[in-house]
Amino acid sequence: MGHPDAGRRAAILYSIIVSCLRHGKDPAAYLRDVLTRLPAMTNQDDLGALTPHRWQPAAPSAS
Repeated sequence: MGHPDAGRRAAILYSIIVSCLRHGKDPAAYLRDVLTRLPAMTNQDDLGALTPHRWQPAAPSAS
């Protein structure tokens, strides 16, 4: 019933959500922002800024 990796994937997602909550971050806003920013990132050293502990929302672009 279901994919063999489903439990592991769910555990990762739940860990991210709980980490956001513990650090006072909105999990939906965090995931939306990080999943938008990740494809453009080219430097692995910048990934630390995307952990729930250090994450700050991207500044809105001037349009």
